[in-house]
Amino acid sequence: MGQPQEISGLIAFSAGLLSFVSPCVLPLVPSYITYITGVSFKELTEAEAKAKLRWATVFHSFFFIIGFSFIFILMGASASYLGQVLAEYQYWIMKAGGVLIILLGIHFTGIINLPFLQMEKRFEMRRKPLGYLGSFLVGIVFAAGWTPCIGPILSTILIYASTTKSMATGILLLTYYSIGLGIPFFFSSLAFNSFLSAFDKIKRYMRVITIISGLFLIAIGILFLTDTFREINFYLNALTNP
Repeated sequence: MGQPQEISGLIAFSAGLLSFVSPCVLPLVPSYITYITGVSFKELTEAEAKAKLRWATVFHSFFFIIGFSFIFILMGASASYLGQVLAEYQYWIMKAGGVLIILLGIHFTGIINLPFLQMEKRFEMRRKPLGYLGSFLVGIVFAAGWTPCIGPILSTILIYASTTKSMATGILLLTYYSIGLGIPFFFSSLAFNSFLSAFDKIKRYMRVITIISGLFLIAIGILFLTDTFREINFYLNALTNP
């Protein structure tokens, strides 16, 4: 992979990590793990049961991650395709995208609340379908019901995907995003007790994490708005392809 793509991939991966620690995802991780495995909270925290349930937890978590990755990658491909169709307007897409990302970042910090971003699209499954297919479907529902907290970060990557020249790049960006979101979820399910202990320490800093996430979005938006992101890519392309 070329250096510019590595930087884009790192941004997408970082966005996935920030999505995981967002207030809409991190507190719900224990509930998701118990829901997709069909095992009670008490059983997951018992030492004897934990060893027996380890492989079931691994596979259910894996299929859950594949489920939401499938939807996010489709979004990336669609955004890239739309960007190709609107190629002649890419300059304005970059400018408008920059403004939108900055607004999303400001909203994320909580400094200014934008009412039109407070709406949620959440789909609930009262009963999880049986087996690993069920965990895959729950992953799809999780991705389809993204909340305002995960939405601004994901939107930033989708806006960037819409400015790329190939569908493969959009797919790659959202793959990195999904990996960034999926890895901490997977390890949280493997070490459930450790996650609960870490969560108790992390939640006191949730406000700080949210502000950092918002500043991350604002910085990306400024790069878009000033066309600095494209200039960085051109400069790195010149270095890697003399």
